[in-house]
Amino acid sequence: MIKIEKEQMLLQTLPETSLMIIEHIKAHGRVTLSEMVTFTGINRNTLKKHFQKLVSMKQISQHGKGRGVWYSIT
Repeated sequence: MIKIEKEQMLLQTLPETSLMIIEHIKAHGRVTLSEMVTFTGINRNTLKKHFQKLVSMKQISQHGKGRGVWYSIT
């Protein structure tokens, strides 16, 4: 119960773009940066910063490196 409350509080403080990334991963299981650029129309570098922040916050996990990288929920 406490974990759910903490997660809800954290989600309320995230920017809308980060929330879109998390929701897309939840819906599809995994996502790439290119998929999110196509899906949202947001600049690649902007999305990359959101992905990096979510990884550092341990909200999502990065798998692989370089062109083959993809992300999933931690």
